[in-house]
Amino acid sequence: MSIPTTPQVTSPVPAAMAPADVEAVARAAQQAAPALAALPPRARAAALRAVADALGSHADELVGLAAAETHLADARLRGELNRTQVQLRLFARTIEAGDYLDVRLDAADPGFVLGPRPDLRRTLWPVGPVLNFAASNFPFAFSVAGGDTVAALAAGCPVVVKAHPGHPGLSRRVAALVTEALTAAGLPAGTFALVEGDDAGRALLAHPAVRAAAFTGSTRVGRLLADAAAARPDPIPFYGELGSLNPVLVTPAALAERGEEIARGWVASVSGSAGQLCTKPGFLLVPEGHGLEGVVAEAAAAVAEHPLLNPRVGAGYVARRDAVLGTDGVTVLAEGAVATDDDGTVRATPTLVATDLEALRAHRDPVLEETFGPFAVLVTYPAGTDLGAVVGELFAGELTATVHRGSGESGELAGLLGTLGRHAGRVLVDGWPTGVAVTPAMQHGGPWPATTSDGTSVGTAAIGRFLRGVTYQDAPQDALPAPLQDGNPWGVPQARSGVGESAHW
Repeated sequence: MSIPTTPQVTSPVPAAMAPADVEAVARAAQQAAPALAALPPRARAAALRAVADALGSHADELVGLAAAETHLADARLRGELNRTQVQLRLFARTIEAGDYLDVRLDAADPGFVLGPRPDLRRTLWPVGPVLNFAASNFPFAFSVAGGDTVAALAAGCPVVVKAHPGHPGLSRRVAALVTEALTAAGLPAGTFALVEGDDAGRALLAHPAVRAAAFTGSTRVGRLLADAAAARPDPIPFYGELGSLNPVLVTPAALAERGEEIARGWVASVSGSAGQLCTKPGFLLVPEGHGLEGVVAEAAAAVAEHPLLNPRVGAGYVARRDAVLGTDGVTVLAEGAVATDDDGTVRATPTLVATDLEALRAHRDPVLEETFGPFAVLVTYPAGTDLGAVVGELFAGELTATVHRGSGESGELAGLLGTLGRHAGRVLVDGWPTGVAVTPAMQHGGPWPATTSDGTSVGTAAIGRFLRGVTYQDAPQDALPAPLQDGNPWGVPQARSGVGESAHW
């Protein structure tokens, strides 16, 4: 099957940026930062909605570009584009409400229990220009106009996106639409820019104008960037979403009640988008003697071949697959197929293997590493195994951890769920981790190496990564930022501590 050629688009930036161009982008973002921060939330909300509208009105064009460059299916891409629009509108609503500013006003109190208290007013303020390294596997939702970009813009920070080389034409077109929408909405020049090339990304990460960075990608590259951010003369926060194995635990009761259903659900979750999802359930732990070999093989055989995102991803998948298949104690449940086209594109069907707990402990280095693609491992455990202890022993920080329970199991799982919560950012019961709801309560981030910080890159809490607290003491009203003024011109929630309250503590 031939790969469609990439449609021609007009790029708002050159394919590679000279140092002078990078400097101009950084300085423009720095100059825009104060004006953007001073805009009322409703103005930024209107701009985010304008971006959502622009993306929606060009949906057919954008999906066509994305399909040509990433090989992802039309339905998947349209759903992701819709998710991206929903993210924009959700963050618009969030900043209009104003709670994200966490405004606290403590009135001057000469009778304060610890001694006279001055007038103190605290809010969260934008950190300044943010550098966003776009991801390959979500060309809309984690790319140019994706979650990190939206969260930073919502916080009031200018954004410079380093485009992913896996979908350059799409990145340029989306950047042009975003720039046009933000400009038309009245946001200051320099609020948004796109750069291309690793050199530009590294230069911006080191530039003093950049005050925070976000990344979604491999553990190796993420660690390099995180170390570079920390090694600056003025270290900056680096929010990286890196690798995750996302273990799924099946209790004996769950296996007895619906083992076949669980096995089919696992294969479907592993195979979605050819396994190129950060929440893919890479390890399924089931009791010994499960008898699911045939069900897994049958379900995997029904999955159609799918091209991987790009040759680099494909080569990495082949190497990891071969390494695990060549490990002692690993047996094949569904061998899958791998084929490489002349242009380096890898096409694959799911490969699913099995091992036992003892073998996994003995060969943890080659096996306990993320395999990005349609590959996963079923691990059997003996009766009486403490599943919480296994997670603590073998799995480091994860984006997700899941338990499938029997119908009579509830309260007795509290200890296990508590353990999973210490090792993962999202704990699921009787579900599958692929499919991340874009909603206020979502946590998409976990302990290292799932992420480099305890933040989330999905959901409205993601705004907090790009804000910092500032308190003003005894400042005159007409010199205070708008959200801290008694007149409250932005109309945001203000938590007030009055005079004399401490006497009743």
